[in-house]
Amino acid sequence: MALPFLPGNSFKSTLGKTKHHKSHHFDYSNDVAMLVGQSKPGIGGEPIRGQVIKPRMSSFPRGESQLPNWVAYDQKVLCFDAFFHEEVIEKREEQFRVRECKIYFYLEDDSIQVIEPRAKNSGIPQGTLIRRHRINKPNSDQFYTVEDFNIDNEINLYSKIFKITNCDNFTYNFLRKLGIKISQPADIPVDPYGEYRKAMDGSMQPLRPYEKHDTLKQFLDHDRHVLRFYCYWDDSDSMFGDPREMVLHYFLADDTMEMREVIPPNSGRDNVAVFLRRGKMPKDVESVQQPGVKTDRTVLNVFGPMGHGGRYILDSLKTGAIHTEFYKDSDLTIGTVINVWGRKFIICDCDEFTKEYYKSKYGIEQFTPITYKQNAGYKLDRQYPPYNGFGSEEDSLCSCMGLLPKPPKRDFIKFMEKDRHGLESNVLRFLAKLNTTKPIDMERRFIISYFLCDDTILVFEPPVRNSGIIGGKFLERGRIKKPGQPLYSTKLSDYFSAQDLYVGSSVDFSGHKFILVDADEYAFRYMEEHPAEFPLANINNIVQKIKNKIGNSMEDVRAFFARNDPHGAGAVNYEQFHSLMQQIDGNLTEQEIMTIARYYSDRSGDNSVDAAKLMVIAQEQLRKRNYEDFAKLLDALQYEDKEKSGQVHAEVIRSVFHAHHVPLPDDMLRAVLTIAPGDGSSNIVYSEFIKLINWKDNPAAPIQYTATQDEGWSGTQPKNQINSVNYMAILKDIFGNID
Repeated sequence: MALPFLPGNSFKSTLGKTKHHKSHHFDYSNDVAMLVGQSKPGIGGEPIRGQVIKPRMSSFPRGESQLPNWVAYDQKVLCFDAFFHEEVIEKREEQFRVRECKIYFYLEDDSIQVIEPRAKNSGIPQGTLIRRHRINKPNSDQFYTVEDFNIDNEINLYSKIFKITNCDNFTYNFLRKLGIKISQPADIPVDPYGEYRKAMDGSMQPLRPYEKHDTLKQFLDHDRHVLRFYCYWDDSDSMFGDPREMVLHYFLADDTMEMREVIPPNSGRDNVAVFLRRGKMPKDVESVQQPGVKTDRTVLNVFGPMGHGGRYILDSLKTGAIHTEFYKDSDLTIGTVINVWGRKFIICDCDEFTKEYYKSKYGIEQFTPITYKQNAGYKLDRQYPPYNGFGSEEDSLCSCMGLLPKPPKRDFIKFMEKDRHGLESNVLRFLAKLNTTKPIDMERRFIISYFLCDDTILVFEPPVRNSGIIGGKFLERGRIKKPGQPLYSTKLSDYFSAQDLYVGSSVDFSGHKFILVDADEYAFRYMEEHPAEFPLANINNIVQKIKNKIGNSMEDVRAFFARNDPHGAGAVNYEQFHSLMQQIDGNLTEQEIMTIARYYSDRSGDNSVDAAKLMVIAQEQLRKRNYEDFAKLLDALQYEDKEKSGQVHAEVIRSVFHAHHVPLPDDMLRAVLTIAPGDGSSNIVYSEFIKLINWKDNPAAPIQYTATQDEGWSGTQPKNQINSVNYMAILKDIFGNID
């Protein structure tokens, strides 16, 4: 029947499709087309009577999982040990070879791979003999399956007969689960030629036996690991000799050593880089031979002229070899004397890495150093000329330390941390009086200001009307020396510090003796917040001191407080409390008594901030920075007011101010928010608040404002004075819970 010609299809492709379609119904036997083949079922897919269809793949028992083989048996391989005989033609030494190999059967697709382990100098290609793929059985269209593999079976793979001798544990267990009876492992026959090669290799001796020392592992393990020892060489017996200090470096990578000399300044010696170059150090210097005596090889006899057909015999046993012992890391310990080319060096100390190395490797725990340096008493201190009175002492001292005088360095970090910023002045002010018996001077009061940024002191006398004394600056701001020091000395003078100023102390400022009788609220609060710097303001130390003095006399103390508290209010006035503290411990200073009284006090008065003055300060701060974007601040706050109530929280205002970079310190902003109009619950009327700080449209009335306010303060204000002290809280902290 003629096949129709279709456009775009060739006759060859059409014929191929027809043949492919035909292969589903016909089979070939002896090149004769048969309607039904041996592997083709009958009508309906049922096998013909007497027909047995052989499986083309391995059949495994199915469990609960119905996964396909390529998923269930992925990366699961059966491994068998096998060998095969290979005939050797036209060779006298051998007639056949026994070649061992590994047979891998992959369970996922019944593929087989044969690999032969590589042998040294075999002379034949080894490795993968058969690549992984499915292999047909000889003279059959069936493939090898798992049922064909067992110990003591022979498998024909491409005309090579492989005898299986053993298998691994996984293969053994897997075949047992399939129900296959496994035979006993067999031995692989001995290869005659392999045994002959081994015997021949054992009897051979090289003509030139070079010794190979493998130092690669030592190099990789200890590269850049260096032991450091401090040595001492006493060369004072030789002419112009003196004791010399050395540093010994031992390189663990190759067991070599080098020595470097520590040359002190002005010793008269040239500063050479290395005293001894890096190399191995022999223990016995006398055993060191001349060049050419010690060689790697020794010639026993020579036949004929050298280099012109002559022969020679080498000493392979090294009967005349000279062995030299070199220093190892085990020979270097503290106190050991080593011989460095005739010079005796004493190992006196080592560094921390060396100590850890000897602890971990040799278990040495004691590393007591040996004193080898010269006595420090021989060192002469540099003498500076005394202060001549011109300039400051530090400036005069710097001019003596070098040919080019340099100005003294100031503590810039301390200056930046303790300088005035915001409402933090970092100035401690004390009220003082003169320690004198003159009636005119006894009534005079002074304000002593201590500046923490540069440790300077300013003494100011507030003017008093009709006193006959003109007030003003009493001592100019500057550092003040403590009394009792020489005026012109080679050492720097000792100056008054912040710890020397406290309530009750007596100070001598340039011949003027003062007694500190009071301090302002900022000074008290600063000293109480820094108890480590001011121990007299440490409440814990003061309470412990009082507790040690009272002891077990709690009833006497309670009786004293009860006599002075007839109403049972649990508090006494400050004068009574002061007299009691003096009776308990007469060594308590006024500062300590005031500290404990302030801690347990009940103060009267209002501690609110002056609103008008604070607004003037805030506007002045914004005016100096030329900040005028108040409209943007108002728009941002209106955006934050989601409920359109006209009020926002104080923290919202702080975040908006920080986002717009308003040049107002955070502590000052907090203080201004406390006096801003609102409902009293941290909600601020932001439109009125913006008007208060708007210096351009609503400028505040100017007031006189000074930096230190020395003129305005003349003692503790009434609102900060201590009226009464809660003695019940003191007794509870000292004696615990009381009834």
